[in-house]
Amino acid sequence: MTGEEAVVTTTTDRGVAVVSLHGDVDEEHAPALARALAAAPENGVVRTVVDLSRTHFADSSVLHALLDAQRAHLAAGEVLVLAGPLQTAVRRLFEVTGTASAFRMADSLEAALTS
Repeated sequence: MTGEEAVVTTTTDRGVAVVSLHGDVDEEHAPALARALAAAPENGVVRTVVDLSRTHFADSSVLHALLDAQRAHLAAGEVLVLAGPLQTAVRRLFEVTGTASAFRMADSLEAALTS
């Protein structure tokens, strides 16, 4: 962990909701992430991108929020894409839990917006 303050922001780019995580994101910030992910489809977008490229650390509460959002997006016929590149600690979270295959992933925000 870097000790960097976590920030969760939501923007819209080319009609796509972009939820960006920055810093060390843990159980304290997971509720804000979950709210942002739940609100994204309500704004009329059919694709949500989670930009993890500036996330230095994420714990299991973040993973649970992402998995819940993935299920909700699939049920609504919407797309959720995780964008990297992933920092080592974040990539390791997906590897250790075996959850990487549950998500559509892109190597960059640009690729996630256009794929």
